[in-house]
Amino acid sequence: MRTALVIGTGLIGTSIALALTARGVTVHLSDHDPGTAHTAAALGAGTEQPPEGPVDLAVIAVPPAHVAATVAAAIRGRVARGYLDVASVKSGPRRELEALGIDLSSYLGTHPMSGKERSGPLAATAELFEGRPWVLTQATGTDTEVLNLALELVSLCRAVPVVMDAAAHDRAVALVSHTPQLMSSMVAARLRDAEESAVRLCGQGIRDVTRIAASDPGMWIDILTANPGPVADVLSGIAADLGETVQALRALESSDEAKRQGGVQAVEDLLRRGNAGRRRVPGKHGAAPAAYEVVAVLVTDRPGELARIFADAGQAGVNVEDVRIEHATGQQAGLAELMVEPSAAPLLSAALRERGWSIRQ
Repeated sequence: MRTALVIGTGLIGTSIALALTARGVTVHLSDHDPGTAHTAAALGAGTEQPPEGPVDLAVIAVPPAHVAATVAAAIRGRVARGYLDVASVKSGPRRELEALGIDLSSYLGTHPMSGKERSGPLAATAELFEGRPWVLTQATGTDTEVLNLALELVSLCRAVPVVMDAAAHDRAVALVSHTPQLMSSMVAARLRDAEESAVRLCGQGIRDVTRIAASDPGMWIDILTANPGPVADVLSGIAADLGETVQALRALESSDEAKRQGGVQAVEDLLRRGNAGRRRVPGKHGAAPAAYEVVAVLVTDRPGELARIFADAGQAGVNVEDVRIEHATGQQAGLAELMVEPSAAPLLSAALRERGWSIRQ
């Protein structure tokens, strides 16, 4: 691939353009908002100048509701040898394109499974897709050349290709992406009118659960409008669990010992099913989940503290697999929770103590 046209310069489109440009591809940028395209170009994602002729690949990175019309216009304009979209819903746009009577042999629906709670080109990064799944929904009649271009794009973005049926993809993202967004928003919505004394008690747990609730509502309206049925199906199952859990918790208030025990068993069953489901979530780079041990280090808000910790861990020959920051309420300090292989935890703790760090057990 030597040339590409990215139509839509939000978070995903600009991130793709940045990744392609970094690998030597000439990228042309287009957006209904010229200011957004200008911002992406200023970030080094490509050029605002239109291509002089057909490019190798056109990447349509617009909201699901606009995919079909944008893809159809691009194909009719013969702007590229191959066309793909990166919307988070796949069945609906393809049905709309088929209804328009477009020859779809040069088109492939795709979805990179990566994003942020922030949107727009300023949130974009060339590393956004590294190690992440990128779904390709190849259909009957898709040209091999287009599939190869899509695979090359995925490779240039350092992602991992996954081939799926479009309907199966939509059911999957309803479970692992769209429903979690709504659940996060529902929990965060409880905080809106909560007493200040309650909000001040927020810890890492509530931050983890509500992180994606900061996402752009407009973007999610576009996504959920395009995939309402599968999301509603998942929520129906969760609603059933919620109803049973409410009954179980009410039973724990009962003076009847049998009812209380029934409530305990029901809550425990839910928690254990949650444990089992959590164990299925892939670990780093899509590998099997790993059990890490936490080394908790007291840190201040002075500049360079985290850099010093990582440098000292490196000096000790220990790889930090993940990190989480637990901020202390009302203080300019907190805990850096370094997640490492269990066998490395004693070595890291000893090495950091020698270098003057305070380790919390």
